[in-house]
Amino acid sequence: MDEHRLGLKPILGKVWAPRGQRPIARVQHRYEWLYVSAFACPESGASQFWLTPRVNTRVFEEVLAAFARNVGAGSERHILVVLDGAGWHTSGTLRVPEGLELVVLPLYSPELQPAERLWRLTDEPLKNQHFASLAALETILGDQCRKLEHATDQIRAATRFHWWPYASLRI
Repeated sequence: MDEHRLGLKPILGKVWAPRGQRPIARVQHRYEWLYVSAFACPESGASQFWLTPRVNTRVFEEVLAAFARNVGAGSERHILVVLDGAGWHTSGTLRVPEGLELVVLPLYSPELQPAERLWRLTDEPLKNQHFASLAALETILGDQCRKLEHATDQIRAATRFHWWPYASLRI
């Protein structure tokens, strides 16, 4: 599980252009943000995405509760959620739903976080684009997240590490 901040500040990326011509990308730097929270199972390629206006302990609790409901976590089914050490992930007031166990990775170790590799997939339709509002960005991003939830092979390829010790476990 991880979160990613996106907003009206443009994401610039490489594009093809005719030889001798520079590609043009319209940009207007503005600082309004939207957050994507993503859960992914590297073994099965299953994923779930939520768009939220902010990240904090209360919002994280709501996302965790929705995830737990969607995957059927509870007394009969336990899910291990690997995440980074963000303050809202480790807050003493955080209420974790029954059936979820949070495992916090060591500080400064994004290379251990499979969900960190999802952001290149979510950002793809947003590169070199200008969005007039957060609503316009949310529409494109929401469509991309819905597509990714059905692209299990693509999620598996992006998140499954060959060296992961529990690669054969079904989550």
